[in-house]
Amino acid sequence: MTAYLLRRDVVLFALVVSLLASSANAGNWSRFRGSQGTGLAASQDKLPTEIGPGVNELWRTELPPGHSSPAIVGDRIFLTAVKGTDKKELLTIGLDRATGKVQWEALAPYEKLEGIHSIGSHAQSSPCADADVVVSFFGSSGLYCYDHSGKKLWSKPMGPFNNDFGAGSSPQLVGDKIILCQDHDLDSFLMAIDKQTGETIWKTDRSEFPRNYCTPILWDNAGQKQIVIAATLRVVGYDLETGKEAWTVRGISRSVSCSPTIGDDGNLYIAGWAAGGDDNERIRVDPYESVAYKDADKSGTLEEAELKDGPVHQRFTQADRNKDGKITPAEYEFFRGLFAEGKNMVISIKPGAKGEATDTNVRWRHARLVPFCASPLYVDGLVFTVKDGGVLQCLNASTGKQLKQLRLEASDSYYASPVGGDGKVYVLDEIGRLTVISATDQAEVLHTADFKEDVFATPAIVDGRIYLRTAKALYCFGIK
Repeated sequence: MTAYLLRRDVVLFALVVSLLASSANAGNWSRFRGSQGTGLAASQDKLPTEIGPGVNELWRTELPPGHSSPAIVGDRIFLTAVKGTDKKELLTIGLDRATGKVQWEALAPYEKLEGIHSIGSHAQSSPCADADVVVSFFGSSGLYCYDHSGKKLWSKPMGPFNNDFGAGSSPQLVGDKIILCQDHDLDSFLMAIDKQTGETIWKTDRSEFPRNYCTPILWDNAGQKQIVIAATLRVVGYDLETGKEAWTVRGISRSVSCSPTIGDDGNLYIAGWAAGGDDNERIRVDPYESVAYKDADKSGTLEEAELKDGPVHQRFTQADRNKDGKITPAEYEFFRGLFAEGKNMVISIKPGAKGEATDTNVRWRHARLVPFCASPLYVDGLVFTVKDGGVLQCLNASTGKQLKQLRLEASDSYYASPVGGDGKVYVLDEIGRLTVISATDQAEVLHTADFKEDVFATPAIVDGRIYLRTAKALYCFGIK
């Protein structure tokens, strides 16, 4: 009997050690588009090809709405959401990774909610996390830091910002620094914040950039750790330790909603699209002198009612950067210049960039079927993009040449970015239609499903599990 008990204890001890090791080695998806910002699975585990409501579904948890994507670290999943319709509550939510059960909710107070797009949310920015903390960002309230049990450690007030589309770029943790970029119509900035105290380490002025929604990525540029941001007309690399601009590449769109990615080849892959930036559909804005006669009250500025029509009238709140209801000649000419210079483009940048790097470090440019919000995905020497309307293309990562173009049945807008793993690419359109595609130059459709709910969040893929957020719920899928 004693020998049996001893053997049993040894087996139980081995099992506990195994479980602890498994937990310690579990993959993380610590920020928007994964811990490296690439949208690729954090491990080599097998993934189900067929997923959808009731298909390889491990659990489903109903949640209040929000557009943020899940961050997953340890045994927790973190999301943000908005509860209520009249008096809205801004929430950070912690869920159990194994079961999907909500463990805690934390409220972010605010004095005033900023404007958002008609299909937007006040929970657009995705949280980030590491083994110690989770950090949430609400433009209308600021930055919040919690431990994994939901205890608030500190907060940093910010916003509301001058931007009627709201805040959308997400924070990320790099060591003991929180990196946050906010490009709005005025007072844009990039900053590093101490994760322990919430104190600002450095802050870099980006006031030349109006509203953009790129979430930065950390790039090893020939041994230098740099923060890369794609935004109005140019891509910029900043030194991680000082926030100083290190290099720039010019020649992208007048505003950028996609986030950069990095290939296993060490190169950057970036996309930027805005209306009027395609060569065959240019929007040209007349000089201020030719429309000044519309200034009926002779105030020296143009009001919305005075413009009446045209590309500037259609985007009046963007051109009116200080939101005083009037467009000055300087504001008008600045906005006109964006249309004149903006070029919708997918580009690749090689390491070694310094200073003006447009002519030295751009590997290739591709000007067709450029995505709007869905960021590019690099997989094994291929770059996948999906354009609104459901047009997917596969590019050769070395040359930028198109290898395959495919029109998907899911033909709505795309706000969720593609993610990949186990030889598959998962893409979802706005109304919740999923397409699973082979991660090859043939880009074959392997599976489709319809969630019959809007989808704005980018899925997370960790340890053979796919975590997919719809307008009403968070799903977990895996091979049963």
